[in-house]
Amino acid sequence: MAKTFAPRTSKKKRSKIDLSSLSLERDVFKRSDQKLFEGAMIENIKLSQIQLKEQVRTKFQDDSLRELAANIKINGLIQPLVVYRNESGELTLICGERRYRAMTRINQMESAPCFILENKTQEELMAIQFSENTSREELHYVDRADGILNYQKATGQSERKICQALGISKSEVHRGLLIARLPKKLRDAAKIFDIEKYVLLEVGSVKDAETRRELKKMIGQGQLTKRAQLKKALAARRQKAVPARRTNLDNEARP
Repeated sequence: MAKTFAPRTSKKKRSKIDLSSLSLERDVFKRSDQKLFEGAMIENIKLSQIQLKEQVRTKFQDDSLRELAANIKINGLIQPLVVYRNESGELTLICGERRYRAMTRINQMESAPCFILENKTQEELMAIQFSENTSREELHYVDRADGILNYQKATGQSERKICQALGISKSEVHRGLLIARLPKKLRDAAKIFDIEKYVLLEVGSVKDAETRRELKKMIGQGQLTKRAQLKKALAARRQKAVPARRTNLDNEARP
């Protein structure tokens, strides 16, 4: 049977729980800096009251959402959503869009338990969102890269400071920024054709402009999805270039 929630009550009568008084598993907080969750309360919130914003994750598989909805219907929502309440009382979803989308598919599920964040800066909210979402295996590396770039644009921070704020390595920040700055067509192709991350990283370092354009065209069409395929394509281009250079040298040597 689907789990039922208590009916909505007025704000004055609404019960609030200080998370510091709960014996919750620390995994709840491992997804982001624990300090950013200090002072958060947990409440039952109507799904219709929650506004969606641009999330780190942009790829949602329909089959996966159906499976998650079925699981939530049987077992209930194990991990609460995370929402931010601004000074006007508006609620914006920060973490858990996949769970939110799954719950909207369940009949008679009108509300869900949510961590309520207040008095947070944009930088703090983005750090929480990035950490929570990117800790999940389903998040595509392109979405993760976009999250890093969005954080840099919003904060203007250096790669070193981004490492500290998001809790990730400098190499991951650097590679993520490289991927996020690639043409949208390539990043979309990476999701559609399940292209390996290093294919995108290495094609950008190809020095010959004509070869780079040809490889990017092949990637956009889904013809290069594996790193090994990229290496073969590069080797073939080099072999093709050798006879051409020899022909040019022979022509120059003729009287």
